[in-house]
Amino acid sequence: MPITLEAIAERTRETVDASRRERPLSVLQDEVLVAPEPRPFFEAMTRDDGRVHVIAECKRRSPSAGTIRDDFDPVDIALQYENAGAVAISCLTDEPFFGGSLADLSEIRGKSTLPILRKDFLVDAYQVWEARAAGADAILLISELLESDQLGELVGLADELGMASLIELHGAEQLDSVLAHAGQGHLLGVNNRNLRTMTTDTNHILGMLDDLQPHLDSVVCESGIRTHEDIVRLQEHGLRNYLVGESLLRKPRPGAALRTLIGGSD
Repeated sequence: MPITLEAIAERTRETVDASRRERPLSVLQDEVLVAPEPRPFFEAMTRDDGRVHVIAECKRRSPSAGTIRDDFDPVDIALQYENAGAVAISCLTDEPFFGGSLADLSEIRGKSTLPILRKDFLVDAYQVWEARAAGADAILLISELLESDQLGELVGLADELGMASLIELHGAEQLDSVLAHAGQGHLLGVNNRNLRTMTTDTNHILGMLDDLQPHLDSVVCESGIRTHEDIVRLQEHGLRNYLVGESLLRKPRPGAALRTLIGGSD
């Protein structure tokens, strides 16, 4: 049976409770005071420079794909991405299901000059403080996991801490609720992965274009992007921001794979 989003969220709440006992919020808040200043994640993604804007992802495994890369070195992979033209890095920090950690994010932050997204299942304000203390410049917020008031709370806290939010939705019916909280400085992520079947299809975002049209500059297309032809097709519809991971990580050199994805040549 596939692992459900609800099961991941429940395990995440348990992890947060354990982390809070080991490392009280007051400790995190002190760490944030001396953390490096946030880098401009939103600006990197929305800059009008004619480029394809890719958030390139570092992750060891996933519930749907299993182990993606045995020789996983997050810093080496992030630096390959940076050299290949990524504008930001996404780091999976969930440990139970994705094999990630905040230590991975901090190590990347210490070596790469790119802004970094904490990609995880954020269900508590404690995790926003964790992200900033670890050096994150942005956080992922999955709208299906959060009530409207809680989404607003987490976006507001990210604002206070100088971070951008990538607010992920899966269907047009969620757009009004998300837009109520996605003001200046935040991005809209459309996930092409069906969270029930775990299949991906980039036609999903194309079917939402009428609703997304006024916001295309801040829309990030997530999941299912595997080839340069995918990028070209999506660009023809006005989409220029992408989050890509698994298709790159399965290649011997993820940086070379990213260069091909963006530029279309080996």
